[in-house]
Amino acid sequence: MKNIVVIFGGASSEYEVSLQSAYAVIKNIDREKYNPVTVGISREGSWFYFTGNIDKIKDDTWCDEADCVPAMISPYRTEHQLIILHREGIRTISVDAVFPVLHGRNGEDGTVQGIAELAGIPLVGCGTLASALCMDKDRAHRLAGLAGVRVPRAMVLTDNSAVNKAFDFAKEIGFPVFVKPVKAGSSYGVTKVADMEQLAPAVSLAFQYDNRVILEETIDGFEVGCAVCGSDRLIVGEVDEIELDQTGFFDYTEKYTLKTAAIHVPARISADKAQEIKEAARRIYNALDCSGFARVDMFLTPEGEVVFNEVNTIPGFTEHSRYPGMMKAAGYSFSEILDRIIGQVFV
Repeated sequence: MKNIVVIFGGASSEYEVSLQSAYAVIKNIDREKYNPVTVGISREGSWFYFTGNIDKIKDDTWCDEADCVPAMISPYRTEHQLIILHREGIRTISVDAVFPVLHGRNGEDGTVQGIAELAGIPLVGCGTLASALCMDKDRAHRLAGLAGVRVPRAMVLTDNSAVNKAFDFAKEIGFPVFVKPVKAGSSYGVTKVADMEQLAPAVSLAFQYDNRVILEETIDGFEVGCAVCGSDRLIVGEVDEIELDQTGFFDYTEKYTLKTAAIHVPARISADKAQEIKEAARRIYNALDCSGFARVDMFLTPEGEVVFNEVNTIPGFTEHSRYPGMMKAAGYSFSEILDRIIGQVFV
């Protein structure tokens, strides 16, 4: 049986989402093949080997002295070990693969992936380069554009005092515009700006989450997504569609409550258009050096044009999340796709 270090939590604004995804992964992992070695990262960034009931992960009551011991992944490439720092002394657990189930910064952005790659431990999911590129909306858009997929017109601010440039850009492309941190997930710090009066506060908010802020034109139409799995031979799930009311956008609240939004899978589009979207997802996935699994999000305009939005290298992974939903529509159960994702690293 192989030991899979499942890492959850993280010093990220998406800490809570990670707990729900990791709980579902640990609950559904094939225990006849894999032994999940649970490692939690606190909000402050401390690493712990967690031995308690997995319900505590879901409830965010996991981080206590009874269930947690400080731990770290050994950087020595010849060892492949998790080092457990007990008060009585150090002990180790052999590691066959690392599965980060982390969302956002300090986990989905290549940082934790780099630790596993430095240690020479097989990594479940995208590697360091792809994770860093996909987290960076500016660079991801540039590479997707080079792959032949249309991207929104955009500009990047590196200083909050440069808000006059934002005013000029907004005048040029017209309202509404989206203001986003360059590197953040789950729509944290994202604002749909309707007029000049809202622009400066939106820029300031985005700078609270990152030191670079991107302004993007609003793309008419609706968002579609593709679940992609694999490295050389790719499996693509059915395309899904996000239906929003006329005034909103798919922000953090909508993503995790669906108060006014609805997700349709398969998307309510023609088979030919779905195939075109799947092909665009494959091109983007390869252009950004993705491997293992990722969710590629795009827009479909009223004219039928596909426009790139972003790639989530560790998408939400509860049993009700979009990625498993798209794969389920393609004929793969949650446990089956989880087994396929993990199993890739041992082929």
